[in-house]
Amino acid sequence: VVVVDRNCHKSILHSIIMTGAIPVFLKPTRNHYGIIGPIPQSEFEIDSIKAKIRANPLLAGVDVDAVKPRVLTLTQSTYDGVLYNTEAIKEMLDGYVANLHFDEAWLPHAAFHPFYGNFHAMGKKRVRPKESVVYATQSIHKLLAGISQASHVLVQDSQNVKLDRHLFNEAYLMHTSTSPQYAIIASCDVAAAMMEPPGGRALVEESIMEALNFRRAMRKVEAEFGQDDWWFQVWGPETQEEEGMGEASDWVLNRKPDWQPTDNDWHGFGDMAPGFNMLDPIKATIVTPGLNLDGQFAQTGIPASIVTKFLAEHGVVVEKTGLYSFFILFTIGITKGRWNTLLTALQQFKDDYAKNQPMWRILPEFCQKYPRYEQMGLRDLCQHVHTLYAKYDIARLTTEMYLSDLTPAMKPTDAFAHIAQRTTERVPIDELEGRITTSLVTPYPPGIPLLIPGEVFNKKIVDYLRFAREFNAQCPGFETDIHGLVEVKDEDGRKRYFADCVKAG
Repeated sequence: VVVVDRNCHKSILHSIIMTGAIPVFLKPTRNHYGIIGPIPQSEFEIDSIKAKIRANPLLAGVDVDAVKPRVLTLTQSTYDGVLYNTEAIKEMLDGYVANLHFDEAWLPHAAFHPFYGNFHAMGKKRVRPKESVVYATQSIHKLLAGISQASHVLVQDSQNVKLDRHLFNEAYLMHTSTSPQYAIIASCDVAAAMMEPPGGRALVEESIMEALNFRRAMRKVEAEFGQDDWWFQVWGPETQEEEGMGEASDWVLNRKPDWQPTDNDWHGFGDMAPGFNMLDPIKATIVTPGLNLDGQFAQTGIPASIVTKFLAEHGVVVEKTGLYSFFILFTIGITKGRWNTLLTALQQFKDDYAKNQPMWRILPEFCQKYPRYEQMGLRDLCQHVHTLYAKYDIARLTTEMYLSDLTPAMKPTDAFAHIAQRTTERVPIDELEGRITTSLVTPYPPGIPLLIPGEVFNKKIVDYLRFAREFNAQCPGFETDIHGLVEVKDEDGRKRYFADCVKAG
């Protein structure tokens, strides 16, 4: 049995499939912007995990008091920068879960600046757990000076349990190449050397400062436009220091014991445990007009996918695009000159939107590929896509879909094995409800698996897939890419979608 963040990266789910483990999932929160929130602290309580084990049909009859999970895997940070207080998690689970794995793919910088406190996996001056071994996996190439695929695995022994290095190396070598790419290894060494004090701390502080200055600049532009006009919002605390870094506690989602939801509800995740989560300020999620935190659509709106295509043709490539939000990252080396380019491009978008500039003029490369949009204006295209989103109430649908109860019908390993055994069946979207998937089903964005092998398609997921089919037909160029769906073109060019499932009977 392994305990897994429901919104973990699919590479972790690949590991579960390979090992034959039975996953028990912790369910994160989510707001109607489509921003993934943290797993509530109550989900980490031992009694809560035991209840999940007891409710899992694959573990029927198991003595939950006799079974202890082998590993907990947690995404730290979330895709929009929400962090967990790792010391609180260690204290709750020490001795119950043998291995605590914090997937810090987007957080390799946190250990090099005291701003992040206990909101990263391990530190020199912290007391180690008595029994649980702590792991952190970090994608150096995402934020530090590593080339693509450069990553670190960090391991911290507990007070009473030491890592068996030989067995660890044998397991590692099973999943790596016998012909290593030495440039990747060298870049890991370069990144580690760059982060040595005092230079490392200065680099992290510079990224934090640039991110904060960008947020201030965005708010200044908003103030200049006034309340009767629109501008892009940067998701984060409602109050911010006018200059400098301020306090790390400014970014904690609930920092006061007497906190009330109405005092600081900017995140939309409901009541949060005090001091358990914070937002990493270098991760900036920009919210576009048209949708509020309650999931209600305005009369007009600007879908984020159109904004990010505009930015791409102006030399700005974003990390992740949602329905009405997109995500940018202030990595090591970001300067004012670079984020000023983004700010200028956003102002240009607003101006072109107000004038309803023709698409052939402002997005020539995109229109060359998709000529149907040439004669549309920018505002007209935004309204066309916005109307489709509102018609299907897609904000609520995606939220409810990710938060819906998912039923495991067989072990992930056993379901995936049907592919090798050629006992799969390609099922059209409209007939998927109740069927068992043999593959990961992962929409992009956000790139988080909806289903893993062995789980059953429910009505919410099938409704979403129907929306994706309709949307892809009406808005080519803005397609929702869903890994796990098989696309087949008819003779007339019409696209049909299927998913591979365990063969019936």
